[in-house]
Amino acid sequence: MAVAAGLTLVLGGCAMATTSPGEAREAAEPVVLVGAGTVDCREATCIALTFDSSPGTNTPELLDILRDEEVPATFFLLGRNRIEKYPDIVRRIADEGHEVANHTWTHPRLTEIEPDEIREELVRTQEAIAEITGEEPTLMRPPQGRTNDTVSEISRELGLAQILWSVTAKDYATTDSDLIESRVLEQADRDGIILLHDIYDGTVPAVPGIIEKLKAEGYTFVTVSDLMAPAVPEPGVIYRP
Repeated sequence: MAVAAGLTLVLGGCAMATTSPGEAREAAEPVVLVGAGTVDCREATCIALTFDSSPGTNTPELLDILRDEEVPATFFLLGRNRIEKYPDIVRRIADEGHEVANHTWTHPRLTEIEPDEIREELVRTQEAIAEITGEEPTLMRPPQGRTNDTVSEISRELGLAQILWSVTAKDYATTDSDLIESRVLEQADRDGIILLHDIYDGTVPAVPGIIEKLKAEGYTFVTVSDLMAPAVPEPGVIYRP
């Protein structure tokens, strides 16, 4: 699959090319999307809602909200003390049609550890998710968005596309749900990827307002993979709106 060159990500003085969801769609071979409920983001104003470091004690409430609002999300799951502690919630995330993705086992900065350790972080999480859901993820999000050529190569080997974001509420630093909501709304744009953490107390209460207001502005919520359709996220590639 052809991947269009996009923005340039600079980490530690190293420039790395990234591709946006829109550019990925443009580079894909033309197809007609069919099927009940399919959203064509070439026509619709799409945005992806994503949650990092799930699951946790707040996740069932979040899943109730997403179910009631008929909003799909992408969950980047953390292994230690998350996947292994809450397998039933992981199973529910998958069963309710949300996209399940990899956020490593222990949340290290992947750019600061050895290649074998990077591989272990990702493989262990892949295996834990597959044991619960029956499928290995095809997406990963490097903790803190930190990636480099080594991370990209290992991700490619493991069949994982790297997904960054365009909207962050910095919900790890506040419990003010109104502030979280306003930050998201201020940054939202077409083909955006919203980064939130349902493990923090202020985040889940902000989600209904975020959904209501963005829907009112004409946005359609999709998973990260659906945001790129008909393109398929390519392993190793860094995607950022």
